[in-house]
Amino acid sequence: MRIRRILGLALAAATLAGTSALGAVSAEGASSPNITRDECTAAGGQVTSRPYAGYTCALPDGTSQPIT
Repeated sequence: MRIRRILGLALAAATLAGTSALGAVSAEGASSPNITRDECTAAGGQVTSRPYAGYTCALPDGTSQPIT
């Protein structure tokens, strides 16, 4: 009986951790909208070109966003 309880708790923790990771990935995708070239330069970023991927904005905080 004790083993069954421990396995149940482990399964519940793993399920919760998987849901949290999925939520974090979804939130990351939603919080990173495309910006324009003007918005990039106004924010202090630098427009860079990537082969076969279009243009991106490299921001001073180390992040990059696709340019529309």
